[in-house]
Order: sequence, then C-alpha cells, then structure tokens
Amino acid sequence: AECHPIAMKWVNKARAKGAKMIVVDPRFTRTASQADIYAQIRPGTDIAYLGAIIKYIIDNKLYDEFYVKSFTNALYKINKDFKFDDGIFSGFDPETKKYAYSTWGYQLDAENKPIKAESLDDPDCVFSKIKEHYSRYTFETAEKITGIPVAKIKEIADTFCAAKPGNIFYALGMTQHTTGVQGIRCYAIIQLLLGNVGKAGGGIQALRGEP
Repeated sequence: AECHPIAMKWVNKARAKGAKMIVVDPRFTRTASQADIYAQIRPGTDIAYLGAIIKYIIDNKLYDEFYVKSFTNALYKINKDFKFDDGIFSGFDPETKKYAYSTWGYQLDAENKPIKAESLDDPDCVFSKIKEHYSRYTFETAEKITGIPVAKIKEIADTFCAAKPGNIFYALGMTQHTTGVQGIRCYAIIQLLLGNVGKAGGGIQALRGEP
C-alpha cells in the first residue's frame, strides 16, 4: 500500500470481488491494516512457515495431482546418489564450504533424457524427495521458529489452498535475506503444487520499482 500503491489498487479490486488478502510481515503496515489475515513473523524465518504449508498441502493431498503430474518435474527420478543429511546436501566440501553438483540431477535413459516414475509414490521421484525434505516442517516447529501461532499458520494454509487461483506478491523484504532464494523457491513449490502457475489470477509477483 505504501511502496506499490498502483499494485494495491488491483489487490483491492480483487478483494471487492471476494478475494482474501493474507499479509505476513514483521511490521503492521498500511497493507496489513487492510488484510483479512495478518501474521506477524520474526524477520528472516519465512522458510519455516512456508515449509509447514508445503508439508500440509502434501500430507492432506490438497495439491492438484493432474497439474503436478502434467506440468511440473514431480515424476522425474532423481540421481540415486543425491542425499540430504543433517542439513547438508550431497556434494558438500567442508574445506571450501562449496557444493559439487554432480549428484543434483535426474536419472537418465540411454538417450540422455530424464527417466519418469510411474507414480508420485516412487521413492526416487522429485515429489517424494520434496515430501521427505519437508516432513520435518510441522506447524509446531514453524511456530517455534517464526512466532506465528499454529492456528494462524493453519488458517493461512487453509485459506490460500481453498482459493484458486491464488497469487503471491512479495517485495524486497523477502528478497534481501541470506535465505531469500530458498524462501522464494518455497513460493514456487507452493504455487506449482496448487496448480497456480500459468493461470490468470495466479503466479508469483516480484514487486519492483522498475516495473
């Protein structure tokens, strides 16, 4: 509402047609004052509550299965040498503090094309790896890290998942963290699970002064 008043105009037009506005922000801003749901978060902890929402979507099968199978890489099988253990992905060099990415790819067929699993239950597929990765992100864990109450996180998840298509707006407050890339990647995972990418009224909007 303060930095992007023209964008806010269109948000309010959507709200006039019944859209719900969810604001997650450490500060109670002019935008937050108009929100249907406002959650105050500890700065820099977004991944925890977003991870909990991803887990909630998967556990309760709120994802769009047709969309996930047809328009994402969910069925692609991951390299069997790929691992995630105690917060570290495979390929980490403790000396240089850098990753080698050789295991971060797909299983390939004779024509060097990614191999697809038969179902989302295949333990090697991208979907199963995401399910396993986010299994640690319970609402209770997210509450401890973010300060957002469990009930509020569930309300955000239920509201956003029920309204399709849903749109995510973020600005520099989300970008300029050391974990900014991972946080915004969480947005992408949520939107792809729900089938909200490539549809009118959906997507992820990075609000910038230049546009």
